[in-house]
Amino acid sequence: MGKIPTSFRPAISSNSLLKTQNPTTSTTTQPQKPPRHFNNNNNKNKNKKPTSKKNDFDGTKKLPVLFNSPDLSEAKKVFNSIVTTNQTQTPLDRSFYNSVLQSYTSISTVDNSISLLNHMIKKAPAFSPDRSTYHVLLSQSCKVLESDLSSVQKTLNFMVNNGFEPNPGTTDIAVRSLCSVDRVDDAVELVKEMCLKKCPPDVYTYNFLIKCLCKCRALSTIYSFIDEMRTSFDMNPNLITYTILIDNVCNAKNLSEAMRLVSVLNESGFKPDCFVYNTIMKGYCTLSKGSEVIGVYKKMKEEGVEPDLVTYNTLIFGLSKSGRVSEAKKFLKIMVEAGHFPDAITYTSLMNGMCREGEVEGALALLEEMEAKGCSPNSCTYNTLLHGLCKSRLLEKGIELYGAMKEAGMKLETACYATFVRALCRVGRVAEAYEIFDYAVESKSLTDVAAYTTLESTLKWLKKAKEQGHAV
Repeated sequence: MGKIPTSFRPAISSNSLLKTQNPTTSTTTQPQKPPRHFNNNNNKNKNKKPTSKKNDFDGTKKLPVLFNSPDLSEAKKVFNSIVTTNQTQTPLDRSFYNSVLQSYTSISTVDNSISLLNHMIKKAPAFSPDRSTYHVLLSQSCKVLESDLSSVQKTLNFMVNNGFEPNPGTTDIAVRSLCSVDRVDDAVELVKEMCLKKCPPDVYTYNFLIKCLCKCRALSTIYSFIDEMRTSFDMNPNLITYTILIDNVCNAKNLSEAMRLVSVLNESGFKPDCFVYNTIMKGYCTLSKGSEVIGVYKKMKEEGVEPDLVTYNTLIFGLSKSGRVSEAKKFLKIMVEAGHFPDAITYTSLMNGMCREGEVEGALALLEEMEAKGCSPNSCTYNTLLHGLCKSRLLEKGIELYGAMKEAGMKLETACYATFVRALCRVGRVAEAYEIFDYAVESKSLTDVAAYTTLESTLKWLKKAKEQGHAV
């Protein structure tokens, strides 16, 4: 990892924001964007509650392509060949037969798949289908793009006629398969049918369906489904259900609805946990509403919910983003006193806020302190500082910091690269701007086109500025 250039150190204050701190490892964030745990695709596993479980789909094994044609007669010949060839070898287990069936279902019709299964049972007496075998057919029937559930119902009837009543695993397979091909409305209809047949979904399947609905249906539709499941089938939402809903409305920036759901959650006998509050805080941060972020933090404390590292990182990010850096610094001390030690996300968020307020020297001091405390700055930390130095016309220090980044092989982020190139061109150091372009391409920081387009637009700006007497 890059080190602070030595020429920075004399200018850095020795006054530390924190008096005590333990070493911590660094993590990745994005300057001027929510920290990593804000992004749904990056750190969800750390705090998010499980919404699904592994179903009993079968344990089938992937086989080489066995069937080149959906023709049923050809498929039977292939299977006969497999059985004949294996007669003198080790007996085949059920998972092998299930895999053969699954291979055929990928290219055939539901009717032909059922016919092949019947043929397999006849030609291989050792093969005894179980529930997972019929689930292979069920998954296929759910993926048939049709206007109703006729194929699904045919498969379920076939399954029942062979002695296997649907169970929660059956419902789970059907719901997930339907949703995988965007048949969410059919999944809702099927769930209601299964409830009427005394085979309701379990809580995992129910929450999975709620999550799918949140991605593609209006909130009113989701609430109607929840109410119907509650009143008609006595299936009530749980804490995870409310968490999914709160996350959904926060992503839609409907924070008032998120707070209403917290009240509903309480009325339903559930206590909001840290993840719920962190999710709402994240929503307010995206809107740069620092006061509301603090309000959620206070409500957490009032409810007896202990903030975690994500809570404090969110607070510091939100306050820094909304220009309340002094308050963010206070929470940096509070989090340490509470036993949560700042990481790269914490420091980078605060540095970003300080740079926005023109406190670049203070941000450099925080970088010094960060390394002294054993927390290694990462690429985003350096990009944030380099961007801030260039914005504050501290180009020489920016060049030194870039040298440390280059030595460590760190990538330049798009905004930082553009600002750095523009700052160099502004003072007539075009050759160095070309060198930055070369590094950006070589390090794969940006695509060739993006890097060149930025440099080209900057040079055009420089030419125009010179013509108007605004540049050297």
